[in-house]
Amino acid sequence: MSSSSPVEPLDTTGPSGESKPADSPLEIYRHSSAHLLAAAVTELFPDAQCGIGPPTDEGFFYDFLVDRPFTPEDLAAIEKRMAHIVRQDRPIERKLMPKPEALELFARKGQTLKCELIREKSGDPVQCYTMGEFIDFCLGPHLPSTGRIKAFKLKPEPAAAYWKGREGNPSMQRIYGYAFFTREELEEHLFRLEEAKRRDHRKLGRELDLFSIADETGAGLVLWHPKGGFVRKQIEDYWRDEHLKGGYDLVYTPHIARLDLWKTSGHTDYYRANMYSPIDIENVEYQLKPMNCPFHLTIYKSRLRSYRDLPYRWAELGTVYRFERSGVLHGLMRVRGFTQDDAHIFCRPDQIEEEILRVLDFVTSILHTFGFDRYDIYLSTKPEKAAGTDEQWEVATAALRKALEARALPYQVDPGEGVFYGPKIDIKIKDALDRSWQCSTIQVDFNNPNRFQLEYIGEDGKAHQPVMIHRALLGSLERFFGILIEHHAGAFPVWLAPVQAVVVPVTERHQAYAREVADQLAALGVRVHVDDRSEKLGYRIREAQVQKVPYMLVVGDKEVEGRTVSVRHRHAGDLGASDVAVFGQRVCRLAAERAVREEAPPQKPGGVT
Repeated sequence: MSSSSPVEPLDTTGPSGESKPADSPLEIYRHSSAHLLAAAVTELFPDAQCGIGPPTDEGFFYDFLVDRPFTPEDLAAIEKRMAHIVRQDRPIERKLMPKPEALELFARKGQTLKCELIREKSGDPVQCYTMGEFIDFCLGPHLPSTGRIKAFKLKPEPAAAYWKGREGNPSMQRIYGYAFFTREELEEHLFRLEEAKRRDHRKLGRELDLFSIADETGAGLVLWHPKGGFVRKQIEDYWRDEHLKGGYDLVYTPHIARLDLWKTSGHTDYYRANMYSPIDIENVEYQLKPMNCPFHLTIYKSRLRSYRDLPYRWAELGTVYRFERSGVLHGLMRVRGFTQDDAHIFCRPDQIEEEILRVLDFVTSILHTFGFDRYDIYLSTKPEKAAGTDEQWEVATAALRKALEARALPYQVDPGEGVFYGPKIDIKIKDALDRSWQCSTIQVDFNNPNRFQLEYIGEDGKAHQPVMIHRALLGSLERFFGILIEHHAGAFPVWLAPVQAVVVPVTERHQAYAREVADQLAALGVRVHVDDRSEKLGYRIREAQVQKVPYMLVVGDKEVEGRTVSVRHRHAGDLGASDVAVFGQRVCRLAAERAVREEAPPQKPGGVT
């Protein structure tokens, strides 16, 4: 089945790839570091053509057109030359020149890509910045000299990038670098990067046997293995239970629908690039669903509704399918098929703010259970391409703003980043490494109820149009699972852990007691496994630690005699002896409470800790 191509984005970058002149000390510092990189490359590789080199959130990058890919040895030499230029403390100076003169200068240097940018983007005169012999067409501003750049580091491998980001254009070599004001900040960042590698959900997914993505089934399509499937079950059970407690009803909808449904919803007009090609079924076009909302709208429309019955809160763990280019697919974080923890609330206009407040409270409660208590919140306003009237957008935006302020939640306005049918609140959680992840969203929609001609009979006996609130708490189960793996480094809280305890007999003569302990714990509800392989004791304990099992229960002569277990915790180490029942009851209590972290060590027999 072929898929449609996304619309080519407009090129809105500045001459060096920046979207605007650098306007903060850190941006200026990092943009100057990008020029430092380009100067070093052109000195070592005179035939290299410079593309663009903007600052980034971590440092900078610069694209180069070269005859062969850069090697790690090349990058080491480039970094060494950058340090040399810093020691020289070369001035960085702004220079204005007539456009014909600038074109002649860059052509003489063999920088035809820069000539192309000057023709496309520059007025007359052309603004450039020099760094010794190196010169770049740039918005600036920059540091006074290279000696001000104190701490930088290049990534050890280059990446590939198309010129101007468009397929079919020349393939460039993109060199990334990190830049910070101090060596200490840089070292801290590099440490976090190493920790991120250790926590990478793709790596841990293989090691812990949680999930896989296979060429045989297709890129971006996730296979959940038994252990990962169990964690997903725990998440889903909790999700459903909390929704039922919170006044939601559960609904289920198909994976495909007639294409006409997506025409009515507006997705074929506004979202076509992310939809797969239609499927012909008996001469009728059907569509793999990219969203669940049109189905919920259709359910609402199935019978007459009264103002007394509103709001309706309908939730679904609905699997959707969206086209993503293969180059952007990334483990569980960017996939082509995923299960969205979706819900839609149909309410009267006077109920909007109250329902948003309920959702905000629900979001913070749910995320707290999984160990997320820090967020960045954004209020996204009307985009350039939008449906509905200005008045509807103003009412919806005001309701979201009032709800955030009523809960005293700090937020930033993200201009023009709303969806085509309405404004939204985006909640980006902070993980253990202080990285932000988009998960929860709340969106107010006047447009779809109008497109689907939804009505309710008001107190006045007349037909009125309801308001629709779209909301997701976790975002998608796949992506949230990836975030959860990395946040906890694969060491899931006890309530989520597929195996909560491993019983490890010291020798073969302790195996019978180990199985007795396992049976007793299983009867209490503990998820337990006996590792009675012939491997050495230390190996089996290390194996359980590698598998991130919360507790290892060692049983030898002393434990058999005292009818106890020797408890080792995956983080805290040796916790001493414990009565089997006391240990089991404690694990069950932690699981029932959905504790994010384990508490104090279990008691030894006789109540001694």
